[in-house]
Amino acid sequence: MSSLAPAVVLSLVSAVAYAAGAIMQEHVAASTSARPYAPLHHAAWWVAVALNGLGAVLHVLALAYGPLSLVQPLGALTIVFALPMAALFVRRRAGAAAWRGALMATVGLAGLLALTGTAASHSLDGGQRAMLAGATLGGVALLFLVAQTVHRPIIRSVLLAAAAGVAFGIASVFTKTVAVDWSWSAPGNQWPSLLVIAVLACGGLLLSQASYRGAGLAAPLATVTVVNPVVAAAVGITMFGETFRYGLTGTVLALGFGALAAGGLILLTTERLAAARAEAEAQAQQLHAEAEAHMRSSRSPLHPSQQPVLPGEPRERRAERAQSDGHRADPQERVSERDATRPEVGDGVDVGPVSGAGAHLEMEMRSRAVSGRS
Repeated sequence: MSSLAPAVVLSLVSAVAYAAGAIMQEHVAASTSARPYAPLHHAAWWVAVALNGLGAVLHVLALAYGPLSLVQPLGALTIVFALPMAALFVRRRAGAAAWRGALMATVGLAGLLALTGTAASHSLDGGQRAMLAGATLGGVALLFLVAQTVHRPIIRSVLLAAAAGVAFGIASVFTKTVAVDWSWSAPGNQWPSLLVIAVLACGGLLLSQASYRGAGLAAPLATVTVVNPVVAAAVGITMFGETFRYGLTGTVLALGFGALAAGGLILLTTERLAAARAEAEAQAQQLHAEAEAHMRSSRSPLHPSQQPVLPGEPRERRAERAQSDGHRADPQERVSERDATRPEVGDGVDVGPVSGAGAHLEMEMRSRAVSGRS
């Protein structure tokens, strides 16, 4: 069996592991928004860390069997695997625009990496490593600070994902330099580079975790997947002497593939912005409908039994007022003719001339129930 077959299999399994890790990270971000960077108490987050670690190990093993020009483009399939896996396992379906953006980013990245040539293995000296580490940490910090000033979750997530991709890409560069310069007789010489690798790897993991908060899966994952190898390839071209294949033609094609990958990222970002805008409009319409329903219910006429009782108001008057508000009085509230002539408490009662033994006696009685006088 050709040595390319294990490289292909390991690359595909690595991409699946990275995709599963990203799905777990997005799930954790959606359920633990209070701790966007390091939800250490969440067991699923540690599963995501383990899956990302497994993907990295498989990627390194794939590089041991196959060339970089084959393994790196296959690693770009992570986003393609992640979308159907998310729909299957966590019921998060992606729309047509998200699929188009993901495919554009994947094809563009795969073409760009396939055109990147290789050069003789060489390392960076101490000054170059210090300069690269400082520039990387400064760039990641700048992206992080800019992301904190952005109010739109999707833009903030893309910026955080870009910072994570830069951290991962430069960590790969330092890993390559350590592998070239490693000596078992003097392993301590590499501790500064190993420290930089640890800082960048941990920082990239925390930034990528935060990038999934409120932005879904596709856009942050695609950003990390594209920025990571592109940054590493840019350093390889500028500092390691690597070039594109096929001369000027390869350079032009590489620029075209790079534009295609960037277009895919832009499409994913705009698709998520449109989805967020539609969700906000739907929520606003629902709140508006609920407010209108509440106002209608508050303006509806009261039932006679709910009408306020005014001091000294007869029951028949209260029933008439209820009917004027649009409701008919219940049969139990209707007042009979005999009850209608019966005085209520608080009404004035006048008694005229009384016939009989006291013909010349005229008595006038006025009840003052409210004031307490008789």
